[in-house]
Amino acid sequence: MPDNRPLLRPAYYAEYVSAFLATDPEKIYAQLGLRHGHDQELEQRSAWIEQITLLRKSIANIPQAWIAFEFSIPRMGKRADAILLCGGIVFVLEFKIGAEEFAAAAIEQVTDYALDLKNFHAASHSRIVVPVLISTDAAPKPVQLELWEDDVSPPIFSTGQGLGDVILSVIGSHADQPSLDPDAWMASAYRPTPTIIEAARALYKGHRVEEITRSDAEKKNLGATTDRINWIIEGAKENNKKVICFVTGVPGAGKTLAGLNLVTQRARGNSNENAVFLSGNGPLVDVLREALARDENERGDLRGLPVKIGDARRKVKSFIQNIHHFRDHYLQSSTAPHELTVVFDEAQRAWDRDKITKFMSRKRGWRDFPASEPEFLIEVMDRHEGWCAIICLIGGGQEINEGEAGLAEWFSALSRRFPRWEVFSSDQLLDPAYHWGKNLEAMISRLDYRLESDLHLSVAVRSFRAEKLSQFVNELVAGNADLAQQIYREIEVSYPVVLTRSLEVARAWLRARARGSERYGLVAASGAVRLKPDGIHVKSDFEPIRWFLNPRDDVRSSFYLEDAATEFSIQGLELDWIGVCWDADFRRENDSWVHKEFKGSGWRNVNDHRRKRYLANSYRVLLTRARQGMVIYVPKGDEADQTRPPPFYDGIASYLKACGIPELITQGEAAQMTQASQTAIA
Repeated sequence: MPDNRPLLRPAYYAEYVSAFLATDPEKIYAQLGLRHGHDQELEQRSAWIEQITLLRKSIANIPQAWIAFEFSIPRMGKRADAILLCGGIVFVLEFKIGAEEFAAAAIEQVTDYALDLKNFHAASHSRIVVPVLISTDAAPKPVQLELWEDDVSPPIFSTGQGLGDVILSVIGSHADQPSLDPDAWMASAYRPTPTIIEAARALYKGHRVEEITRSDAEKKNLGATTDRINWIIEGAKENNKKVICFVTGVPGAGKTLAGLNLVTQRARGNSNENAVFLSGNGPLVDVLREALARDENERGDLRGLPVKIGDARRKVKSFIQNIHHFRDHYLQSSTAPHELTVVFDEAQRAWDRDKITKFMSRKRGWRDFPASEPEFLIEVMDRHEGWCAIICLIGGGQEINEGEAGLAEWFSALSRRFPRWEVFSSDQLLDPAYHWGKNLEAMISRLDYRLESDLHLSVAVRSFRAEKLSQFVNELVAGNADLAQQIYREIEVSYPVVLTRSLEVARAWLRARARGSERYGLVAASGAVRLKPDGIHVKSDFEPIRWFLNPRDDVRSSFYLEDAATEFSIQGLELDWIGVCWDADFRRENDSWVHKEFKGSGWRNVNDHRRKRYLANSYRVLLTRARQGMVIYVPKGDEADQTRPPPFYDGIASYLKACGIPELITQGEAAQMTQASQTAIA
């Protein structure tokens, strides 16, 4: 189903400063208003006029520069007030007309714009990017230009007076920069990788996935996968068939984003067709719903009128639902669902028959439940007399809990009860990561089955700095230190992974790395109960919504680095920077992983192969949640504590270093090493 809406215009107005100075300000304002395309509030009109007036005075001494007003930052769904290109440097200008201070929120905003251009705008990758915050009524501050290691500058603070001189000073300090072609810069590809929360917000507001995600021509992208699924669904409609698609992908490849994109596309293009995104991941559903509701509450409706938070929450429930609530509803009703297309996220985590039978008996009073969760969910959609579509999003190596059925149960149900359904799957179906050693070929031999290469997402996009992160983590968890080290050498410059034996050092590293609104937090496995002496209580109540969404001044937010999210809370979600807290439940002994659980007052062996897999996958999930880098904290242990002796942890740390991960040292340790070195020389 093609989507022919035009992409967002990069800027409302763009010209060389010489032409900008020679143009009547009213004509510039008129062009801004025309491109804006919405009713303009008096505040917006006044802001544009003030910006135009101020810039005509303050940058008259750099007529060779090029300026663009209202430059689109699609990943954030916003526009930078102005971009100035001069001397080969990209200046991002954010105006706060009438502001008497350089507010923290404004500093964060302009920093975010600069980082977004640096990370995702192709023509800005190799350029110095300088954010400038202009608070017109604030007290002047001295200009101290410095650059972070990626050639982005901390924000420059200006009142607008003498702005041209500041810009010329910056250019003079970096006179060796190659020139920039404004037209080529403006037309350059913008390839963002949004967080799933950012993506859900943008898609819900009507943006296309191409506007908010990477679309590298040489790589399989989310748009191609969505197009293939839409093609399959349209074929089902035309031929009055029932179809089920299995979309696979490496961790962080954007499976959830592909599902959200599909649901929003079907909703926009088919007024009489309902689609819904279903997930059994409670924290993911709760966080996405709340993020969308808060966003709508802040933005208001299409007329600009306020939307109550309660009304916004009720509205988003039709877009994203908990799969267990969907299941329970249709246990009480024999009707066909309202939706013709359903997307099941993390379908490999659907429950097997044993688990759902025990749950329904204990929690719902329903004895002898007759089917596994996959079988029941297919049966619910099979109630449609005509066509319908099920889209299953499946990640390999992501099963983390007892009773999760994996991919095999879906095919078992289809072959036993629903052989008339058309089945489409990615060409990676037979990879052991997806079928758990089950004979899928036998299960599908009776089915109308087709392989589609576009139904596999092979490139990780969560960690935009390191596409090979999932490979590195897979080798690390598999115990292949040499291979892990080889891969880490390829990603270490762009994606730092470091080790520390001090939790305070880990916290300091995270705080120092994050810029702008970049979010950071601690994670730990649900079985990491002996991190409790460090203040990490994995068994305490955890509030995902507040942890993921609340601001840095809220003690319940991830920013406080007090509460750690477990694999159950963070699967399907991500942060920019992660601190992985590693306990003795997954430790090294005799060059092998040892799987443990803490019972009563001590550690016990985990011998069941499925539970071993769950434990390994827990750490696989935790190690693939960071977009930009992570620090791994391994405690030193305590000789006086029989549950935490140092050897439990030393083996983990030694193995991680063998995988190529460098260890951070504290100032005290560095001083001791220096003193020891000097003593040896003496």
